Amino acid sequence: MTIESDLTIAGDILAVQHLLQPAREHPATVAEFAGLARTIAADRAQWAPLVRYDAATRWYHRLRTGPGYEVWLLSWVPGQGSGLHDHGPSSGVLTVLEGELTERSRATARSLTAGSQRVFAPGYAHEVVNDSLDGAVSLHIYFPGLTEMPMHDADGDSDSAHDTHGTHGTRRAQCAPAPAPGGDVVRA
Repeated sequence: MTIESDLTIAGDILAVQHLLQPAREHPATVAEFAGLARTIAADRAQWAPLVRYDAATRWYHRLRTGPGYEVWLLSWVPGQGSGLHDHGPSSGVLTVLEGELTERSRATARSLTAGSQRVFAPGYAHEVVNDSLDGAVSLHIYFPGLTEMPMHDADGDSDSAHDTHGTHGTRRAQCAPAPAPGGDVVRA
């Protein structure tokens, strides 16, 4: 049985003002990664020209990497979702840049509008969906870099054992793609 805490598993970092810190060149704490996400979000000229919308699959672009982390830009047309998944050993920060997304976990569902941030620890299972009638854009920072995204059934149980290479039946969620050998991005 997993015990969830809104601050250790997933929480609104903006609700805990004393944790907000400016971004460092190489973040090392959850608060610093949240600060990096806010800094990138504020620099619309950096990410907006890169955004594309794809009706067939969610579009994603690896925006940058740093020591031990990755930053992904994703777009969501109405109705697109990630499926219920976790991020294996990675923690993360999800920031909505444009539009509105819905995050569902086993316990809650919340609407996330532009500027909303969620932080999560390894093993936190959630689903992200664009339930709105307009497109949405989000920024995802994973630390360490994303190596697996096990899918879960409706009860929150993992469909199969965690596997960093996506074999043995583990399906990857399309929250962000896994890098292929050599660092190239694979579209799932």
